[in-house]
Amino acid sequence: MLSTSFAGRALRLASILVYLLFSMALSPAAVAQTPSADQIEMFQNMSPEQQRAIMEAMGGGGMRTPLPRTGVVSDRPLEFPQTVRPRARDEETDGVGPDGLPREPKLKGGDTVLLTLEVRQFKRKAPEIEERERREERRGAGQPAIPGRQMTDPRMAGSQQPAEAQTQELLERTQEETVRLEELRERVLRRNPYKLDKWGILNIPELGPIPLAGLTANEATQRISAELRLADFIVALTRLPLKAYGSEALKPFGYDLFAGSPSTFAPATDVPVPSEYVVGPGDTLQIQLIGSVKGRYALVVGRDGRINIPELEPVPVAGLRFEEVRERLEAVIREQMIGTDVNVSMGELRSIRVFVLGDAEVPGSYTVSGLSTITNALFVSGGVKEIGSLRNIQLKRAGRTVTTLDLYALLLHGDTSADARLLPGDVIFVPPVGATVGLAGEVRRPAIYELKAETAVGELLELGGGLLPEADPTLATLERVNSQRQRVTVDVNLSAASGRGLPLQSGDTLRVPTIRAILENSVAVNGHVHRSGEYQFTPGMRLSDVLPSLDELKPNADQRYILVRREMPADRQVRVFSADLEQALADPNGAANFELAPRDQIFVFDRESGRDRIIEPLMRELRLQSRIDEPTLEVSVAGKVKIPGTYPLEPGMRVSDLLRAGGSLDEAAYGGQAELTRYEVGSNGARQAELIEIDLRQALNGDPTADLALRPFDYLVIKEVPLWAAQEEVEIRGEVRFPGRYPIHRGETLRSVMARAGGLTDLAFPEGAIFTREELKERERKQLATLATRMESDLAQASLMSAQEAGRDASSALAVGQSLLATLREAKPVGRLVIDLERSTAARSGSEQDIVLKDGDRLLVPRVVQEVTVIGEVQSTTSHLFRNDLSRDDYIAMSGGLTPRADDDHIYVVRADGSVVTRSSTAWFSGGGVDIKTGDTIVAPLDTERMRPLPFWIAVTTIIYNLSIAAAAVNSF
Repeated sequence: MLSTSFAGRALRLASILVYLLFSMALSPAAVAQTPSADQIEMFQNMSPEQQRAIMEAMGGGGMRTPLPRTGVVSDRPLEFPQTVRPRARDEETDGVGPDGLPREPKLKGGDTVLLTLEVRQFKRKAPEIEERERREERRGAGQPAIPGRQMTDPRMAGSQQPAEAQTQELLERTQEETVRLEELRERVLRRNPYKLDKWGILNIPELGPIPLAGLTANEATQRISAELRLADFIVALTRLPLKAYGSEALKPFGYDLFAGSPSTFAPATDVPVPSEYVVGPGDTLQIQLIGSVKGRYALVVGRDGRINIPELEPVPVAGLRFEEVRERLEAVIREQMIGTDVNVSMGELRSIRVFVLGDAEVPGSYTVSGLSTITNALFVSGGVKEIGSLRNIQLKRAGRTVTTLDLYALLLHGDTSADARLLPGDVIFVPPVGATVGLAGEVRRPAIYELKAETAVGELLELGGGLLPEADPTLATLERVNSQRQRVTVDVNLSAASGRGLPLQSGDTLRVPTIRAILENSVAVNGHVHRSGEYQFTPGMRLSDVLPSLDELKPNADQRYILVRREMPADRQVRVFSADLEQALADPNGAANFELAPRDQIFVFDRESGRDRIIEPLMRELRLQSRIDEPTLEVSVAGKVKIPGTYPLEPGMRVSDLLRAGGSLDEAAYGGQAELTRYEVGSNGARQAELIEIDLRQALNGDPTADLALRPFDYLVIKEVPLWAAQEEVEIRGEVRFPGRYPIHRGETLRSVMARAGGLTDLAFPEGAIFTREELKERERKQLATLATRMESDLAQASLMSAQEAGRDASSALAVGQSLLATLREAKPVGRLVIDLERSTAARSGSEQDIVLKDGDRLLVPRVVQEVTVIGEVQSTTSHLFRNDLSRDDYIAMSGGLTPRADDDHIYVVRADGSVVTRSSTAWFSGGGVDIKTGDTIVAPLDTERMRPLPFWIAVTTIIYNLSIAAAAVNSF
């Protein structure tokens, strides 16, 4: 029974829901109809969840809310209020283009730019060539040539100079023009970088003022290139994004508060409405009845200032504070609806129109929320311009100033007491900025501040947040403009009351310097140590107190030569001392463990990385403080020491100390005798050198007669052991019994090393052996560079001559020459030495065929070959199987014959050993006059004589072919 009644009620409720949804979805007109009394009663009898489901199914947005009992609906939808107008993004200022990509910054006053100029590569034609081209153009355009008129160029009028003289004159004019352009370029570049003035104008003395403000770097480059005096240059302008520093970096304080542009600053609907809020037309009141009469109402205050509560008389509420409206409605409901309580809250707030005028970023009229304040309206308008005041923002109402807002109170103290709420028709006026002063240096907030009640330096420091710990208050300076309109500097002692009480003037700039970076009463340890840094100095401190063990040093640190830089207290002169840490730790009370002084800097060297990075700055200091009576305290060591160089001369320094500074003797050092060169100024005033022989063994043993005390500019040379040299080796590869690398002794020959390698194998081809040497490769590299430079110069002359001829043959010759030059520059030297391997291995000791080897020599012995190669100007460059009955011309014919560009008179053969054989002068009918052997390469060169070449083009082609053949042979291994 219970289940039956429950099912029936559920079915009835479902049918009601379907009916309501169906009746309100029939047509747009049905949505606007007022629900009937039966529908409202059915709706009230539903549970809250069912009511909410029906409301969501009927839609939100613009749907009207049915009010219980009376059938009255609210006049406005329940939405979040749009209380501000979003500020449009300024694409010019935020650096973002319409596509969302970063926009190229535009130049403005004060920007720094870098200007580069390159002279264009231009060619000038001889006058008669220009005249001939003009005649051809007229003829091509249908204009008949003028008979008897040969030249119209005024420079050639009345003269018939030969072509060579005209060419020479043209070269001289071109050189003069080039010199003039280079001088102009140097003068312009010498002033780089340039700084635009405050109007964005680039001032170049040679060109005059060029306005560039508002242009990008590319646009500015085009603008400068348009100058007539720069027509012969390729111009490029680069904007340097340098950051300002010092006083130039100061910005007005507080204006970055408006840097962002949020879309809304109005409170959302869930923000509590303050009790002092004044209700006006357009506000929505949420009224909920509880008790004998139930209902929820969303009532809008009408234009007459009243709200219409169903079944009650209209109640005036406009002009009352929200708390007063609540009390009045509670009294009316309690009086007219007995047993009913009421709950009143604010719904959607009205919008008001205010004016933001003066030096606002975007002055105008704005629609804001009824809860908006002065700062909300300022944000809507984009904030305050830098010429506007942040400390005297006025709120005017009916022509009377209601309050004044000081944004510094908000920014510095978080005080919003003066941020008054706005009423319709209010005017927010931003006057011009008042007196301003700058605060720079070691302060917490360096900026340009607007003064209001502040009149003294101490009050300015409070605006800037006070001094930083690194500030030196005794050396502050105040820059100002005096009554004579001159810039002057006033010293200010901020630690004294008189300094902090110094009056300020508009335009002043207070600078607070930092304290010296030097650490007093400290000792610094730098270099190859685990814990570098500063240590507190105490009287009697020694070297072992900061380096108590060798474990403080990193691996590979020099333990025996540690430098100490010291500034003498009397005259601040620099002195340098060295120490042997091993000896200092072994004898803590000895002289090696000397006492330190304040500001000492200790340097520990790395044996591997050298010492120049530390030694050179110290030597510069010593040289700068030298005088005629006090020469530079420096000594040098060279020869076979591990770290040769120049070192500071220490008090009491001896030869053994200099050897310790040089990292001790090298393994190749001759320990018997060394040379010390001493320079002194003689009685005649000239500098004289004295050579002193040093017994190194006795010096290292501590004999004072050998371990001499050093003087300034002494130069110690450590000799090398006779016949000492680094281990040399050669490489043998290919068809030998034991290929590999072989160490050689001084004067060893190829015959000896080949014997050590076991000789040739059965498949060896000794005629094609390749022997290369490093010093020959270096020689070839220099010769190729010299040849390429000469050819480039001659090609430039040929290019000028071709301009006169203007023929196809000349152009072809130049094209061939350029191709040969490119190939020549790309050619790699091989360093091949042509040898006869069989004769060298069987040569008599000491004979000319017995080749003496050098370090880095390589011998490559190929395997037996059976082909002959044909390259060059033939139809098909290929290789052929060797036959005894074939001649040179036969192999060329088998390759398709010569091309029309081949030089058949200079065909030559490159033997397998690298030697070159040409046609015999007596053999005219023997197929070329050269016996062809296996491994030979027949080269058919280019016929350069037909193209009026430079004299050595044939030699260039020969070199290129030979290098390519040798490189191919080496690369085959």
